[in-house]
Amino acid sequence: MTTTVGAPTTFDLGPAKALSCRECGHQIPLAPEFACAECFGPLEVAYSFGQVRRADIEAGPRSIWRYRGLLPVPSDVDSHPNTQPGLTRLVRADRLAAALGLRSLWVKDDTGNPTHSFKDRVVAVALAAARQLGFKVLACPSTGNLANATAAAAARAGWESVVLIPSSLEKAKILTTAVYDGALIAVDGNYDDVNRLATELAAEHEDWAFVNVNVRPYYAEGSKTLAYEIAEQLGWRLPEQVVVPIASGAQLTKVDKGFRELGELDLVEATPYRVFGAQATGCSPVSAAYKAGHDVVQPVRPDTIARSLAIGAPADGPYVLDVVRRTNGAIEDVTDEEVVEGIRLLARTEGIFTETAGGVTVATAKKLVETGKLDPDAETVLLITGDGLKTLDAIENHIGPRATVPPSAAAVHEALGL
Repeated sequence: MTTTVGAPTTFDLGPAKALSCRECGHQIPLAPEFACAECFGPLEVAYSFGQVRRADIEAGPRSIWRYRGLLPVPSDVDSHPNTQPGLTRLVRADRLAAALGLRSLWVKDDTGNPTHSFKDRVVAVALAAARQLGFKVLACPSTGNLANATAAAAARAGWESVVLIPSSLEKAKILTTAVYDGALIAVDGNYDDVNRLATELAAEHEDWAFVNVNVRPYYAEGSKTLAYEIAEQLGWRLPEQVVVPIASGAQLTKVDKGFRELGELDLVEATPYRVFGAQATGCSPVSAAYKAGHDVVQPVRPDTIARSLAIGAPADGPYVLDVVRRTNGAIEDVTDEEVVEGIRLLARTEGIFTETAGGVTVATAKKLVETGKLDPDAETVLLITGDGLKTLDAIENHIGPRATVPPSAAAVHEALGL
């Protein structure tokens, strides 16, 4: 797995035309690069879109590939074996809305993806790009959900995988990665330690596509599909408010990019919307920077049950601040106790069991309403990005049977107070 990539000189990545620096604007041809050679700023995909019509999207596959004309993937992307993520439910959440004090609320439930998190979206795009760029191995550093998605996508494609995780990761996420029989390596350290190791390995192994390192510009674009689906499922219109959990921050910035692209292409009316960010207090560097009025994010050492959001040095932190301020949103953080209550509140009102990241989103929405930052009369969407079965340890000491009784109706009646 250490051979040099035999990459072609030109790449079929659909409407993608170049990589552009997010800081200085310098552009380079499409390549497996993630940092600008001029200023070391991060690169992202720049496009030359052709005509994209609603009818063509609606007639497309029932997966993220219906939006292939808006992504850095070839037009025949669905002809290769892949996990076909996307087109997950947008749930009208009236009972949760009443509990939070909101007039109109939707939950984008991404627990229905192949490995039960939104990471299937970004990995599918990364794999499609990596195939075009000549890579042979799919790899990643991960806090859990990305590990699941990468290992599964590689198995489906017939690729080898190398997945690096913190050794303290939840047992469920370790098992649901190991089952795909790729190379799973546990590292003594937190996610930021694991990420640094992945960057070193990416430089040493030229045929390893680290989805969130050397092919990160393509990978990150997969999060735009959340925005596309929300707009399509709302009848081709934008919501007024959206609450997004923050780990690296890429998801929040790409949801904003997706909304803006839809407006620029006249697929929706470019109505105003506000973007809100959600973090756990035990790992809230972006929230702290927002509240302090800073433009840079000071790294922290994570200490929270919301491990899928436990990135102490978020790469997209400054860009999250830009998006939130430009759209007149806000960023808030919540305690671990509030996270658990957020999980339970969503479950008992809407029958959706979310992992800790979703508990962060729900609890943050509650706090934003209570502090007057979230408009209770505006149509709002909450992003629920992962399944609660992945983080059972977060709630195991908080819930259980109401009673244990002998097998008799009288005993049940007594337990129920009837």
